[in-house]
Amino acid sequence: MATETVTSRIDSRGVAVVTLNNPNKHNVFDDHLITQISAIFEALEADQSVRVVILQAEGRSFSAGADLGWMRRMADYSHGENISDATLMAEMFRRINTLSKPTIARVQGPAFGGGVGLVACCDLVFATPAAIFCLSEVKLGLIPAVISPFVVAAIGARAARRYCMTAERFSADTALELGLISELCEETELDTGINSMVELLLANGPRAMTAAKKLVADVAGVPLTDELVAETSRRIAEIRGSEEGREGLSAFLQKRSAAWIGK
Repeated sequence: MATETVTSRIDSRGVAVVTLNNPNKHNVFDDHLITQISAIFEALEADQSVRVVILQAEGRSFSAGADLGWMRRMADYSHGENISDATLMAEMFRRINTLSKPTIARVQGPAFGGGVGLVACCDLVFATPAAIFCLSEVKLGLIPAVISPFVVAAIGARAARRYCMTAERFSADTALELGLISELCEETELDTGINSMVELLLANGPRAMTAAKKLVADVAGVPLTDELVAETSRRIAEIRGSEEGREGLSAFLQKRSAAWIGK
């Protein structure tokens, strides 16, 4: 699937690569791009052949965030129109964040504003030292509202307070310390590192990874109550008895590859 400013392709392994493709404008996004990305991730969610999704960008920048011309136009719209527009953007981030397949961000350059949100929504983030991050909204008299749930989940409330209020730039090294990125690689090693991670993911049960991702989302920050213990017990019992669970255990005991490997 190809469009003007974003492309999507799926290889024979079920690895989808979504590429922001507007390098001359540093891959900024507006309402048009938001609609495109949302549609692509909706299609990837529905496609049972997709096992892993990589989000990357062309050019020197990963994403400079929202297009300022678009934001300026929206400032003159009615409150209701602004609510509708902001909701579409928030839904795009949520769709990426809750995708049932593992997501990997390939960050080769600066990510500002909403670009940080895209990074924070992915499960794993591989970046080069050229990646610079900035929650720049307050410099424009704005706030990083719709990306805040994902940024806070990625770096914690204390760090989020600092970087949301100061709008200071921080390095890939700092992003690694904060947990925003998972692996820091030299540019020449970036794709090798991502490919190695993809191979690890492809060796795992697809439904198990989906269930594990949802498990983390559901138990994060939840008190350890009797209800939570019962729910986690129910989930492991259910997946142990599933077709994929039985196949995985049988394959391990029989010292053979599971059925999903190589498909």
